[in-house]
This record gives sequence, structure tokens and C-alpha cells, in this order.
Amino acid sequence: MASDRITLSEALSMAIGGMVGGGIFAVLGVVAAEAGTATWMAFVASGVVAICAGYSALRLNAQTEEQLNPIAYIEQFTGSTTLAGMTGWTFIAGYVGTMSLYAYSFGGYFAELIGADAVAGLPLQPLITLLVIVVFVGLNLGGAHASGRTENVLVGLKVLILLVFGFGGLYYGFQRGLIASGFADLQVSTLLAASIGFVAFEGWELLLFDQENIENPQRTISKAIYGSIVFATALYVVVAVVTTNLVSTAVIQRNAETALAVAAEPFLGQFGFALISIAALFSTGSALNATLFSASRLSRMLVADDLLPSQLRGRNEDEPIRPLLVLGVLTALLSGFGGLDGISSFASLSFITIFGGFSLLAFFERTSIVSALIPAIGFLGAIATIAGLLYNLVTTEPDVFVAVVGISVAVVATELLYFDRKPILAEARDLEHRL
Repeated sequence: MASDRITLSEALSMAIGGMVGGGIFAVLGVVAAEAGTATWMAFVASGVVAICAGYSALRLNAQTEEQLNPIAYIEQFTGSTTLAGMTGWTFIAGYVGTMSLYAYSFGGYFAELIGADAVAGLPLQPLITLLVIVVFVGLNLGGAHASGRTENVLVGLKVLILLVFGFGGLYYGFQRGLIASGFADLQVSTLLAASIGFVAFEGWELLLFDQENIENPQRTISKAIYGSIVFATALYVVVAVVTTNLVSTAVIQRNAETALAVAAEPFLGQFGFALISIAALFSTGSALNATLFSASRLSRMLVADDLLPSQLRGRNEDEPIRPLLVLGVLTALLSGFGGLDGISSFASLSFITIFGGFSLLAFFERTSIVSALIPAIGFLGAIATIAGLLYNLVTTEPDVFVAVVGISVAVVATELLYFDRKPILAEARDLEHRL
């Protein structure tokens, strides 16, 4: 029935919920600590790369004979099942990174909101982080309808509170002459450092994995992707301007996990701190819910195509129970192992690589100057972002760099071993037979 299909407003809600949870509450403090009042320009630059990737993905989608997903694009346009499978694994790794980021931030805001560091002798933040993962895994095990209703409520509350913060903060700042353009802080190294926050623009691509459930998919997805990226970028700009002008860089560096809540105190007092902390809980919870929902269904699809181990295939064809449980465990492990910088860097690297791949593939399929120029900008922007992220980590946080590269190498190595397993097993059986 038509009423069961995802409408434009619901598609926008899912895409915005996926993006804003990471960009506003989870990584803004990390980016602002490096870029200062130029943070808003860093988000604009990342938004340009994201919208070029969105254009590229939609171009590829339009050129397929049927409604395919991004994994199928890779296979159709390159002819390589292995490359398509590795892209799927990279998606899963990136989603685990973003879910860890959202859960980690949720725990941080919750602990600050109630003003406690421990409960029953246990650190409160990791405990809440684990609990929120368990709750949303359980919610998704309950089915798509329960998850979708929750998503609409969370996104609506989040956006309303952020609008109050953004426009209230701008009014307060302009009235007191506190708002600066940020150009004084603009440096190439600053913008490169801000690439760690590219994960803020992950989320819109989730719609491409659920096209069969979307009403009038070609038209709806196109409007939802462009609309959500533009909206998220504008929201990031407003919130970044308010945060970096009302709070000093030194204060942001000390409170990177809760920078937005701290920025609300000058004009809203303690009530503002509590209000933004509550919004952060809605936002990170919304993003975790939306990402877990789509990532579990992506995993089920990869299992069906023999791109993930068959052991993940469960008896229930309606709900991907085993993928949900595995994703929950991996998310809990990463959020417990890594810090905010390391988790966000790993997630950003995953999605910059994927989005850059979209743009490169669309460039090869160009048919006009416009269809060549936009993907070219997206691809070159992705390369520059990857270089900036790695350079920043090497020069400022070498330990995080080693951790991010180590995890990335482990993921790629596992992918290669899995997709080359058949030749390897065949050679091993042949050797055993000869012996």
C-alpha cells in the first residue's frame, strides 16, 4: 500500500537524522578546536564535496536499468564483484565508526547533564554508551515501524532545539558585537585539520539502500539528498558561527565533547546547557537509530549476495537479527576502545573514500561538461580531504594516526582475505591432495 512507503518528508527526516547527529554534537567540538572561527568555512568546503558526491550517486542511479544500490553501481560500472564487495565492507566499517561516535557522544552528554562521573564505582560515560547501544539494537529488533516512528520524533525535537540555539545565539552575538567573519583564522592547515569532521556529511546515502520502500524513488531520493545536504550545511554554519564566537578556542578544546552545551550558557545560562545537552541526546540517539536500521539491512543484502559470511543469515527473513547483533557488538567494542578523535577520524576516512569513489565513477560515465565538472570537483575534494586528515593526524596526533591507519589496514586486509578465500582454499586443497 502507498501509505506504507516512505514519503519525501520521511526520507528527509532519515537523511537529516543520519547527518546532523554526527556533525553538530559529535564532531563540532573537535573541528572547532582546530579551526576556530573559520569552522563554518570548513563545513562549507566539506558540504561542497558531499553535494558533488550526492550528484554523482544520483547520476549513477539514473543510468542503471533498475533501482540499484551503491554496491551494485560498483559492480555494474566496473564489472568487479570483488571491488563491489570491498565497497560494501567499507560501508559497514564506516557505519560502525559513526555509530560508535554517536554512542560515545551520547554517553558524554548524558554524564555532563547529570553531573556525575561514576555510578556504583563504574565510569558513567562508557556505561551509558554501552546501554544506549543495547537499547537501540533492541528497538531495531522490534521492527521497522517502531524504528521509523521513533526517528520522526527524535529528528523533530532536535531541529527545533537547534534552531532556538542558532538564531538565539546569533541575535545575542550581534547585539554585543561578538560575531566575527572568521577570515582571520582561515589557514590552509586549519581547513585540512577540519577534515576530521567530514563524517558530519554521512547519512544521505542511506536512502539509496532502501529505494524499493520509497514512494516515487527517483524524484523523492533526489530531492531528499540535495535538500538534506543543503539543510545540514546551513545548520552547521549557523551553529559553528555561534559556538566559535561565543566560546573561546581554549574552552572548546577543554570541552570538545560538549562544546555546544557550553556555548549555550552565555545567553541561555544553565537552562541553555541543559537544553542543548538534551538536544544532543535526541540527536545522537536519532543518528544511531537511523544508521543501525540501514546498516543492518545493508548487511543482510551483502549476506544474500555472498559478500558477507553466510553465518550472518538468520531464520527470520523480515528482520536482520544476526547482523543487528554483530553490528551492536562491533559498535560497543570500538566506542570502548577509541577516543573521540580516533573514532571520528576512522569514520571520516571511510566515507571520504566511498564518496570520492562515487565521484570518480560518475566522472568516467560523464556525458557533458557539467556531468564531468561536478564529479571532478567531488573526487579532487575527496583526495584533498583524505590528505588533510592524514597530515593533520601525523603532525598533531601521531598516536591517533597509528590507530586509524592500523584499523584501516586491518579492515582492508580482512576484505582481501575474504574475497580471495576461494582461490586460497582451492590451492590449499590442491596442496593437501598432492601431499
